[in-house]
Amino acid sequence: MIVAVSGGKGGVGKSTIALNLGRELDAVVVDGDLTTADLPRGHGPDLHDVLAGRAEPLEAIDRRDAVRVLPCGRTLAGARAADLTAFARVIDRIEREFGRVLVDCPAGLARDVGRQLASAHLAVLVTTPTEPALTDALRTKRLALALETPIAAVVLNRADTAAIDRIGDRVERHFGAPAIGLEELPAVADAQARRRPVRDVHPDCPTVDAVRTVARRIERCEKRLTDRIGVH
Repeated sequence: MIVAVSGGKGGVGKSTIALNLGRELDAVVVDGDLTTADLPRGHGPDLHDVLAGRAEPLEAIDRRDAVRVLPCGRTLAGARAADLTAFARVIDRIEREFGRVLVDCPAGLARDVGRQLASAHLAVLVTTPTEPALTDALRTKRLALALETPIAAVVLNRADTAAIDRIGDRVERHFGAPAIGLEELPAVADAQARRRPVRDVHPDCPTVDAVRTVARRIERCEKRLTDRIGVH
């Protein structure tokens, strides 16, 4: 199962959600942002190297405590050398080896976002409860559906209970998927600063339960897809 974590607008918390979902789902998290990578750096080859044919996908996967990550390089030269047409092949190879892959997509709707969404079986959209972020997330939803990638869930990040009560139902109607709220809590910021999943730093934080809810939603969608078309 390949899941694209996207949303359109930058700075809404896609990388944080991807890392935490990777922990819950025991998935490989791929930093798919070729120009502004945000997941932890690795200790060896990265996605730039893999897409340029300088390294094999499996040798670039780095273990970060409880999460496996395929990091991305941070140089313009590396991004220019990367062959985006190889992306689907690379992700498929990782899926065959590990079963589940989460792709942390870049912001915006550039061609690499479309390629990553097209490579995925499902998408999770991450947004904040603000008009610009929701507008960009809706654009990403339209692109995903045009590429026949269904939306498993919408994460309303940095949303308090009042915000969820105010817009949650509307978000679910517009996106056609459950909306799960995550509050902006000091424990989350602390885990993010340590580049670790919240569960491993503050296991009693309510965010752990919210992320688990998103993970269970992905698992239900995965089962339906497997039953229908034989996705593994």
